[in-house]
Amino acid sequence: MEISRFRSFIAWVNQNKIQLMVVGSLIVLISLFAYFYYIMPHVNAGPLQPIPFSHRLHAGDKKIDCRFCHSYVDRSAHPGIPAVEKCLFCHKYIIANHPEIRKEHHYFDTQTPTPWKKVFYVPEHVMFNHERHIKKEVQCESCHGDISGTDRLARHEFKMGFCIKCHREKKANLDCWLSCHN
Repeated sequence: MEISRFRSFIAWVNQNKIQLMVVGSLIVLISLFAYFYYIMPHVNAGPLQPIPFSHRLHAGDKKIDCRFCHSYVDRSAHPGIPAVEKCLFCHKYIIANHPEIRKEHHYFDTQTPTPWKKVFYVPEHVMFNHERHIKKEVQCESCHGDISGTDRLARHEFKMGFCIKCHREKKANLDCWLSCHN
């Protein structure tokens, strides 16, 4: 009984092999499309931000210097996250009515800081000073990677080994308490 069912199934497959190949090919193509369109762009991408901000567009295509938005980077231990007013400096005039820019206007009108999500992490016990590194002409890309070629920044946790390696290469201070842990 089981053998006859199997033989009839094989016969059905042989009769419909073209249709089965077409359906199988469609399933594979749809799966590949879904992967490359929906999943692939988000592989290694960071958190969704409240306003989709593209570093590729601003720092890459438009060639806006990092210091324009991160205005405290060369005079403070912290780079500073751009305030709403910084975004509206340009976007008050450029695509001002775009739905995402309207969100910025809402933050400004309600005097609410844009709730940007942090993507670069340094351990709590480490005091990283951007100012020192900028003064020594360490390029932002040395630590942050290809920002100008990235739309959505990936989350990154800096580890001690990364810093030690760079300090050794540049023959910089390796005294723990004078460098990082103060």
